[in-house]
Amino acid sequence: MLAIAALIFLMVFIALPALQRNQRDQARKEVLGKVTSAVTTYQSNKRSAQPGSGFALAGYVDGTTATKVSGEHNKAFTSDPLADTLIDSNYVLHVTKFVSPGIGQADTNIVQVLTGATCDPTGSTAITGSARNAAVIIVMENGLNATALATSSICQSI
Repeated sequence: MLAIAALIFLMVFIALPALQRNQRDQARKEVLGKVTSAVTTYQSNKRSAQPGSGFALAGYVDGTTATKVSGEHNKAFTSDPLADTLIDSNYVLHVTKFVSPGIGQADTNIVQVLTGATCDPTGSTAITGSARNAAVIIVMENGLNATALATSSICQSI
């Protein structure tokens, strides 16, 4: 009887972290969708112009005209105080012009908007696009290995 209870507890302790990772990844996918929609709305309202900063895009993400800057995240990523903006209380929105594949700051808590880029056929990274294109990328937690050398990211083209 004790062995059965121990086995049940073991199964719960093994399954619970995977379930929590899946829930956090689902939340990341929802944020990715919100940011993608915000970029589309921004472009529509600004005659196909690209957002220049997270600050400019934040109001479109949360549906308000007010935007906010996250000072603690700004110090970590850029000298421009308007480039990074906190959205949904957990994610930093970082907007930059696309430079080259593999260059960016997307992470599990950083939503990267790369202007002038589109997603590659696998949907995991950005490649060169037209001036009207943008790619939105976030890294998923499932897919990270123990040494964090391999990541699983999702890229959505606009």
